[in-house]
Amino acid sequence: MIYFGPLSSVFDFVTFGVMLWVFHSGPAQFRTGWFVESLATQTLVIFAIRTRRIPFFRSHPSLPLTLAALGVVAVGTLLPATPLAHSLGFQPLPAGFFAALAGMVVCYLVLIEIGKRIFYGSAPAAPPTRRNYSPHRHLRRRTAYFSTAAHLPGLASGSEPPPGRHRRSQVSE
Repeated sequence: MIYFGPLSSVFDFVTFGVMLWVFHSGPAQFRTGWFVESLATQTLVIFAIRTRRIPFFRSHPSLPLTLAALGVVAVGTLLPATPLAHSLGFQPLPAGFFAALAGMVVCYLVLIEIGKRIFYGSAPAAPPTRRNYSPHRHLRRRTAYFSTAAHLPGLASGSEPPPGRHRRSQVSE
């Protein structure tokens, strides 16, 4: 947090400056802009901090993670334009704010990448390992929970399961 915490605070102050001096925002619009910026930067930063590699180019996030993160940012961005905005104390944002927001998000993520390099610079990267997985590894991993001990390799029918493994057909006494 020595690297990322202060950087996040700097972008909060940049947002304050943009909202006050560029858009001359009142309290409701100021609160809305800060909410949208904070939500966007703090949600999208998960792509950078989840891996040592460069996100999206050398390390691809899963589709559910990508859709969830982008969905959260989209909902947070559209929320001030909904009827729910008034009850939350939000006000619609000017179109120019979204251009400033895009610039701030890009700058924030680039600086996070630089901070990540500094952070990981003190620890050597682990050499890449090459694993020899069978083509059915994912299937076995997903079905393991539903498999019975009798179907496990090396366990003949009628013998006892290894410690910690129980047959589903076995009745507890």
